[in-house]
Amino acid sequence: MRIAAYNYRDFDEAIYFEKFSKQYNVEIVPIRDNPTVENAHLAEGCEGVTVITQPITEDIIAIWDKVGVKHISTRTIGYDHIDLESAKKHGMLVSNVTYSTGSVADYTVMLMLMCLRRMKSIIKRAEGMDYGLPGNIGREIKDQVVGVVGTGKIGTHVIKNLSGFGCKILAYDPYQNPEAAAIGQYVSLEELFAQADVITFHTPAVESSFHMVNAETIKTMKDGVILINTARGSIIDTPAFIDALDSGKIGGAGLDVIENELGIFYGDYKYKVIGHREMSILKDYPNVLMLPHMAFYTENAISDMVEHSICHILEGKSII
Repeated sequence: MRIAAYNYRDFDEAIYFEKFSKQYNVEIVPIRDNPTVENAHLAEGCEGVTVITQPITEDIIAIWDKVGVKHISTRTIGYDHIDLESAKKHGMLVSNVTYSTGSVADYTVMLMLMCLRRMKSIIKRAEGMDYGLPGNIGREIKDQVVGVVGTGKIGTHVIKNLSGFGCKILAYDPYQNPEAAAIGQYVSLEELFAQADVITFHTPAVESSFHMVNAETIKTMKDGVILINTARGSIIDTPAFIDALDSGKIGGAGLDVIENELGIFYGDYKYKVIGHREMSILKDYPNVLMLPHMAFYTENAISDMVEHSICHILEGKSII
């Protein structure tokens, strides 16, 4: 079997594509660019294509269908960048992957600690030789109520990580996880928003999670609440979030994702206009860590992403 690997990265993925292509007896066709209408024909003769978080539109899918591609596998958990209706229309299988939950879970707790201890301000000031104390006093996590929204594999791993810090843990999910319930306390989303000092989100980009954080729900949260989002940018209504930062209602945030990030993250934009006003605004707040979707990025996770993407094409696994 031949598989076309778009966004093939020599600096981190190549070693795993080489390893797993031999292990599973497949031929990898490396394509280092984003999938486009202009390069879609390069997948001719391939049973499947493996992609990352770049828009996969109907015009691309139509060309892949024409040249014989049967399966689109994204090397990511999220798949909202793929036009699923067009994939169905062309009879295309679509799959996503799972990877080491510790990558995102550990990163999430790191962001919590950095926000609670005002690390962005401390680091920025120290770079300018300002070693003063005023404005840098932090909070200890053991004294916080931490709310975890979404208790799938990653959210539950976050709860397990938090269990060693001695903080009170609240959880919300329409489907309760026994592992999470053994450590944290399940409450309604409204109770979680009202009681938590720190709220972290681990939900997929679905209709029920769209703008879960908005002007109205922010009003129900504690003054000075800290928000952590390593899940999907669409969970937060960004303009409402910025307003709440300006008013002081939100005391800080650690954001690894943001709305409308597709096509921006993982590129080098120094000395360029990125064309994302909210991102430009947020990165300058002293109490906001605005990071480029890096929570997943560990050696274990990259290995899992490549292997699982190949395996799902071989197995014909599909989410539609």
